[in-house]
Amino acid sequence: MTETSKPVPPTTTNSGIPVASDDTSLTLGQQGPIVLHDHYLIEKMAHFNRERVPERVVHAKGSGAFGELEITEDVSAYTCADFLQPGKKTEMLIRFSTVAGEQGSPDTWRDPRGFAIKFYTDQGNYDLVGNNTPVFFVRDPMKFQDFIRSQKRMPDSGLRDHNMQWDFWTLSPESAHQVTWLMGDRGIPKTYRNMDGFGSHTYMWINSEGTRYWVKYHFKTLQGIDFFTQDEADKVAGADPDFHRKDLFLAIKNGDFPKWSLEVQIMPFEDAEKYRFNPFDLTKVWSQKDYPRKKIGVMTLNRNPENFFAQIEQAAFEPSNVVPGIGFSPDKMLLGRVFSYADTHRYRIGVNYQQLPVNQPKSPVHTYAKDGNMRVHYNAPDAPVYAPNSTGGPEADLRRAGPYSGWESSGEMVRSAYIEHPEDDDFVQAHTLVREVMDDAARERLVGNVVGHLLDGVSAPVLERAFEYWKKIDPEVGKQIEEGVRATRNGK
Repeated sequence: MTETSKPVPPTTTNSGIPVASDDTSLTLGQQGPIVLHDHYLIEKMAHFNRERVPERVVHAKGSGAFGELEITEDVSAYTCADFLQPGKKTEMLIRFSTVAGEQGSPDTWRDPRGFAIKFYTDQGNYDLVGNNTPVFFVRDPMKFQDFIRSQKRMPDSGLRDHNMQWDFWTLSPESAHQVTWLMGDRGIPKTYRNMDGFGSHTYMWINSEGTRYWVKYHFKTLQGIDFFTQDEADKVAGADPDFHRKDLFLAIKNGDFPKWSLEVQIMPFEDAEKYRFNPFDLTKVWSQKDYPRKKIGVMTLNRNPENFFAQIEQAAFEPSNVVPGIGFSPDKMLLGRVFSYADTHRYRIGVNYQQLPVNQPKSPVHTYAKDGNMRVHYNAPDAPVYAPNSTGGPEADLRRAGPYSGWESSGEMVRSAYIEHPEDDDFVQAHTLVREVMDDAARERLVGNVVGHLLDGVSAPVLERAFEYWKKIDPEVGKQIEEGVRATRNGK
């Protein structure tokens, strides 16, 4: 050590005890066996064996960054949520991801992208769990597990299987709108920075007078929409499977901070019952002619994680985290996720996952939760661990919890779809996407993407259903898809 160098700290065990060597194990003589009481060796091996938590069942591969949301417009007439008031700036974390791929999968597979945000508000954490598409494949959580399994791997070969995917999709007509998004240009965004994000679900906003509204969130990229063609994506997948992760990290590192405009669609509470289609159906979008987008703020990502595992892999997002001024809706998929997301975090990273720094709220926590694996924070020794109590413990208070955020419901317990609305058709909005949003070039790419996907191991019976599925979305596109598949199979 030179006079100008800093002292080198000693290596210690995880309990802070200095260790004798980073290089050699304790053995019985130079050629002898390793002894069991070399506790530092055991600690190193045991910790290494456990340094990966189970990957997420869905959204396993992803990346993220920190930033802030600044509210630039006044929406206090619609919500009393503190972080949505004019001029408010709120620290936030976002995690982008693919849905079906595992940890080691390429970033540029054709797949929806997760768009999950945690806002560290003064009233607690608000988590908005969405995708880069405004819709989803199913509308009822009963089918969610089956859908995800159809996109994963076969039990015998361990391979992903297009026949399994199309078998599920063609037997689930509500998937048509999302599948059309997936097979179009936005199925493979060029970077995370070049894609929009959506809350996807319908949420409730409540103002200070208790008036309720329905709302949908849109995050419009200010970098512009861009995408990879299938051929480009395949080449990138082989050359740089972490392309999206690298792009996001380097952009922020170099000061090129990505931004999104936060915009919302707001529906008066009473409109929902008689709207022309079910506004709580996750396979549908609201017409922007009926409910135009209203810009309310700007989201900026300006800080990379210091430790990917601690701050991104252990980040836990859950739509059950809503703050005063925001509530749920009768969206069945949202209500299912209110349970499932928090439950999967308890399994994956432990019952005390909210105590990890990345998940900790910035506001005070007063809870009667106690013990459990990896408990870090705990109440004072004389604090009560039950409620009600007479010793001054925290008390629940409806007034502090915010205005009423429920809705009326009555009737028999049933297993059925939503109440029918005049335009509750599974193929209408997919057709609109094909004919009114896509241009000729985009439709041509759509046909090519679907044909290529169907030629990869899809069986004859499923193919026939797929042709009919696409003809219901758009007769001409469906015809072109069928002709393309048959021509290739016949060697033309």
